[in-house]
Amino acid sequence: MPERITTLAELPGAVAREHGQSTALVCGDRSVTYAELAAQSARLARALERRGLGRGDRLLVVARDSIESVQLLFGAARAGVVFVPVNWRWTADELAHAIDDAEPRLVFADPELLGLAAAAIEQSGRAPELVALEPCADAADDAAEPELAPVGRDDPAVQLYTSGTTGRPKGIVLAHRTFFAIPDVMTAEGDDWMGWSAADVSLLFVPCFHIGGLWWLVRALALGSKNIVARFDPATLLELIPRERVTRTCMVPAMMQLLLDEPGCDAVDFSSLRSILYGGSPIAPRLLERARRRFACDFFQIYGLTETGNMAVCLRPADHEKPNLALAAGRPLPGVEVRILAPDGRELPPGQVGEIAIRSAAQMLEYHRQPEATAQTLVDGWIRTGDGGYQDADGFVFVCDRLKDMLICAGENVYPAEIERVLRAHADVADAAVIGVPDERWGEAGLAFVVPRAGARLTPRDVLRHARARLAPFKIPRAVELVNELPRTPSGKVRKATLREAYWRGRERQVN
Repeated sequence: MPERITTLAELPGAVAREHGQSTALVCGDRSVTYAELAAQSARLARALERRGLGRGDRLLVVARDSIESVQLLFGAARAGVVFVPVNWRWTADELAHAIDDAEPRLVFADPELLGLAAAAIEQSGRAPELVALEPCADAADDAAEPELAPVGRDDPAVQLYTSGTTGRPKGIVLAHRTFFAIPDVMTAEGDDWMGWSAADVSLLFVPCFHIGGLWWLVRALALGSKNIVARFDPATLLELIPRERVTRTCMVPAMMQLLLDEPGCDAVDFSSLRSILYGGSPIAPRLLERARRRFACDFFQIYGLTETGNMAVCLRPADHEKPNLALAAGRPLPGVEVRILAPDGRELPPGQVGEIAIRSAAQMLEYHRQPEATAQTLVDGWIRTGDGGYQDADGFVFVCDRLKDMLICAGENVYPAEIERVLRAHADVADAAVIGVPDERWGEAGLAFVVPRAGARLTPRDVLRHARARLAPFKIPRAVELVNELPRTPSGKVRKATLREAYWRGRERQVN
């Protein structure tokens, strides 16, 4: 029986004792075994300790997923250091905010991203040391593994950034238990979920600065699977799946759409695939049916937030066969509770729409340095998701609308408040509002309504050029409409529903 793992610090060594010579990671033409992963993570832990980092310190990483970034994750865990991976597509301004907020002692960056990281550090009010993330030297001649840092299941392990309704990303602090709590409950109940084992070959191309990618990676490694880590490039992935005999992968619906649309997809041998997990945004029924026909494997849909520690609700393969569940997110997983709440906090009966609230053994500890925001989201032990929905009599959760002012573009959470803050900073912009509109490829896309200042000669191109210099590409609105004024309530709030109505009219649900 596999050794029970309770923290990220324990994982490499525990798995190496059973699968030491098995391949842990493959990235391009390089690979490492579980024994090598354990040795290198221990070596990195010692290096961090020598630099004076210890329990609770932050280590920020600006890098694409690689063997080195995974080794650093576990090295940080062994030293009790909180791992803070950030979106490498961010601008220097966005990255500077994360540096100010996290206060990292060290910033690691891919060699090609060192310039971006240096610019962000200069712009921030901090002075962390900047280190290039490069392959480690051979650790074979190192001394025996050091004592594990005194970390427990409830100690902070990672800090992930998500955009916030105030216009600045918030650091969500997750404990070690986030990655093990739900699987532990499922194992105890005899629920093998996906039937994952050491014999599987996992393909990961969802980035690990997202909880979905990071959770998937940790779960696969904990089971001793072989893990192919790749960037999302449809043509490359269609070659990798048959060549590596991939059995399991995860993706957001927009990725699924791009894979299916890639020339040559119809000729690819997908016979090795056993399951695909998808989530991050709702999926169009026609896209799901097309994917099920082409990939011919089990499909699992998950619903959850970074705040809930990733998956909380799951629509399993058998549920995909039932037409009445076509729009369902799924049922709560073992170890997860769901309530539907009225505005006054009352729990609503089945069939009534309210705010989805989730209590999970994997949920977040807090928003870093934001006690008020934490108290608004984590209420009496329950995560208030900001999503509107209902549960049917059988416990299936249906997501109907988004109560938070947010859109999801290709699986990325995008908060209009952040974009609006940037647009209003333009000298010729008097006001701005951003909404999400349906997009066949990305699920949703941003549409900006901009009020020019009196006398200004502002064009949509001017607005987009300004946004591109300050925001990551996935946050850039698809289009800009110049308007004389924005519709507002008597209290002065923009009537987002009025702006959205023309674009969402006739749709069964107000998320895409």
